[in-house]
Amino acid sequence: MTPSRDGADHRIELEFLDHVLVVAFDRPEARNAFDRAMYRAVAGALSGALGDDDVHAVVLTGRGKAFTSGQDLREMVAIATGGAGSDAEPGFQVLLDLLMRFDKPLLAAVHGVGMGLGCSILGHVDLVLMDESARLRVPFAEMGVPPEAASSYLLPARMGWQQASLALLASEWITAEQAVTSGLALRTCPDGTVLAETLELAHAIASLPAHATRKIKHLMLQARGPAVAEARRREEAAFAALFADPEANPGTQLASGLGD
Repeated sequence: MTPSRDGADHRIELEFLDHVLVVAFDRPEARNAFDRAMYRAVAGALSGALGDDDVHAVVLTGRGKAFTSGQDLREMVAIATGGAGSDAEPGFQVLLDLLMRFDKPLLAAVHGVGMGLGCSILGHVDLVLMDESARLRVPFAEMGVPPEAASSYLLPARMGWQQASLALLASEWITAEQAVTSGLALRTCPDGTVLAETLELAHAIASLPAHATRKIKHLMLQARGPAVAEARRREEAAFAALFADPEANPGTQLASGLGD
């Protein structure tokens, strides 16, 4: 199937290849940062994949030089300072809701950088492959904000307490090799080959009975579901408290750093 752009304002590209749907973040000029339109577009693609029996597996990747740099900071400032409108939040929440119940195999081909959500989203991904030079970072402590996307639970569960503490508390970069060693990623690939190798693995999974792989994934999600939901609840409460406090709200600092 020829790649298709999911609407001029939706910022993703979809490609369907032998029962595997590739969802590519497509804002290369912004290092694939997530704004409201992109949250909703990715959520829509995942929702569509759940309802399509021809889709046996999904691969997430990014166009250009980055996997994704996470939340669009200019939009985050607008949300924090009350200037983004009443529909500022739901895209993120809808995407997280879908990731938590996405019971088909989900893979990620990571190249360049994965910042913020570009790293924390990987806790919801079943199999992560990375270019050898790819790097990840969760700069929440540096930004003065709580973790997101249940990463306060998922990163320690995936990486172990000390490696997750280094990532979350020190905001240190995670190399592809460190991601593999810690368990956040499955393996590294020679630069420029990560999407091809991820698709090869996705097609191997998609060739197996889809009812079996879906049931297995569903059971895996059920086992950790309550803990992930509770971690999200705690994180979102911490965000709400932070942004409700005019003195603690990081929006002002971010705004001054971004300029006009």
